[in-house]
Amino acid sequence: MSQARSIRIRPLAWMRQNLFATPVDALLTLLGLWLLYVLLPPAIEWLWLAADFAGDSRADCRGEGACWVFVRAHLAQFLYGFYPVEARWRVNLGIGLLPVLALPLVLPGLRRYRRSWTAALCAYPVVAAWLFHGGLGLTVIETGRWGGLFLTIVIAGSGMIAALPMGILLALGRRSELPVVRAVCTVFIEFWRGVPLITVLFMASVMLPLFMPAGVSLDKLLRALIGVALFAGAYMAEVIRGGLQGVAQGQYEAARALGLSYWQQMRLIVLPQALKMVIPGIVNVFIALFKDTSLVLIIGLFDLLGIIQAAVTNPDWLGYVLEGYVFAAAVFWVFCYGMSRISQRLERRLDTSTERQQEMA
Repeated sequence: MSQARSIRIRPLAWMRQNLFATPVDALLTLLGLWLLYVLLPPAIEWLWLAADFAGDSRADCRGEGACWVFVRAHLAQFLYGFYPVEARWRVNLGIGLLPVLALPLVLPGLRRYRRSWTAALCAYPVVAAWLFHGGLGLTVIETGRWGGLFLTIVIAGSGMIAALPMGILLALGRRSELPVVRAVCTVFIEFWRGVPLITVLFMASVMLPLFMPAGVSLDKLLRALIGVALFAGAYMAEVIRGGLQGVAQGQYEAARALGLSYWQQMRLIVLPQALKMVIPGIVNVFIALFKDTSLVLIIGLFDLLGIIQAAVTNPDWLGYVLEGYVFAAAVFWVFCYGMSRISQRLERRLDTSTERQQEMA
């Protein structure tokens, strides 16, 4: 009897402690409940109850709610841009390989194949570029036809892959004892951090070709990838530098006492600890980079948001801007929330604090 009573009381105790602990907490709780009461029913009505889901033309949107027929009719374009239908299996295969390569992060039993996994990670960009662009037996698909969520993933993924090693080298260079190296890395970081990304993309598209040798031209997407990588690498450098400063000085001294070289110290002792401490900051840069890919519209590349903006200007679908933006917001939230959850999982797995070890025991 007492156990059943304690189970009934426990939720009340939690509410008293977390929602009504003080008069201010109680007021905020009631205000939040009132806002949910006011906003949630109309939102559900528009998003679902009064929405139109079936059909393939504007004539099928007869209700007063959202017209998800607009998203359904343009879904392939939102996902692939103008990529040829017969070649979309290459996009699916290239992006589908990413979860396979991430399996060692979630399945501890696969870590014994560390060398094979590292080799696969190093080979993936080459394989993905071959699948997406073509050549060597595959039909070449010009980057001007890339778009939608596919292009967003390509730009964000390329920036993430390049930003981490670049950030590590820049952070080490900024802390170097060599004045020239330290000065060059500092100027590089401060320059790219002080310029908006939209300016970086514009300059990469317009100015970069001027510095190329005569007769050499870079693809517009490649120019954007270079600009995004340099921009993200500068931000990543400062995040990693914070982690390097957080490593106790005794770790550096102990590494030197063992007779390790500078690069051995960094690779075996310092960087593993520094990177573990700044996982939230690293993922924060990745999330910001993923969202900033929408700025490539300024140089004529149609990512997910750009494709949606182009679709809503179609005279046959005027008036359905909100549905397109809600869909884009949902997609961006799913990806950003997924990265956040992965970072939390890594933090828990790599946590070596005494309290964590006691919890695991």
